[in-house]
Amino acid sequence: MSVPLLQLNGVTRRFGGLVAVNQLSLDVLPGEVVGLLGPNGSGKTTAMNLISGALPLNGGTVRLGGQVISGLKSHQIARLGVARTFQLVRVLSGMTCLDNVAAGLAFRPQGLHGQAARERAVVLLDRVGLADRAELPAGDLTYIDQKRLELARALALAPRLLLLDEWLAGLNPTELQQGIALIRSLSHDGLTLLLVEHVMDAVHALCTRCVVMNAGIKIADGPTREVLSDPHVIQAYLGEDDAQPSGVEVAHA
Repeated sequence: MSVPLLQLNGVTRRFGGLVAVNQLSLDVLPGEVVGLLGPNGSGKTTAMNLISGALPLNGGTVRLGGQVISGLKSHQIARLGVARTFQLVRVLSGMTCLDNVAAGLAFRPQGLHGQAARERAVVLLDRVGLADRAELPAGDLTYIDQKRLELARALALAPRLLLLDEWLAGLNPTELQQGIALIRSLSHDGLTLLLVEHVMDAVHALCTRCVVMNAGIKIADGPTREVLSDPHVIQAYLGEDDAQPSGVEVAHA
């Protein structure tokens, strides 16, 4: 049996009297694509922030490849192989696309600089479909292309684990299919992915397994189709009054 790449054990985060993540435990195996699902406010993004070091834990541990990473700074965790994108796209708008990615390359293990960084940045821009926009200011890109750029910058860190926080949100149908194909290709390259996602077409297409949170607590963990047919999951998304019978998938949560 494979040793988990990512392990969360009893992870907890409080904001005052609110327990945003409550004793969350989950494993992600190397090469898996796992969906982290749940209604708004369920603690998904907070969990991603805890994994990446953007927030400190109040309890529990996070391990990467067996090494405890909880308690480390976010830049230290990034150098160990965790990269992420954000709900709100974060690009360096006044810099070119090439320079955005080159900046990320400086923070990978044995960071790249100068001409070596520029050459690698071109490869990564091509990987996400932005090779022809290398010298364009990042602020001039469309929404989907800014998301592509942020993904290229995350890949610049040479991650073992990639955290995608609603990366496919807000895309039109054509862009969505392109985005799904791009993420699938990263998976085929062997990258391990944990996705926070509300687009169920993407979840079905990409995730072999899903973990569902509600009010900070894990309520389901298993194969995607099985989890999305769980009456507890349906109730969490739709509410008790509108909950569908068991066996009905949450198609538009």
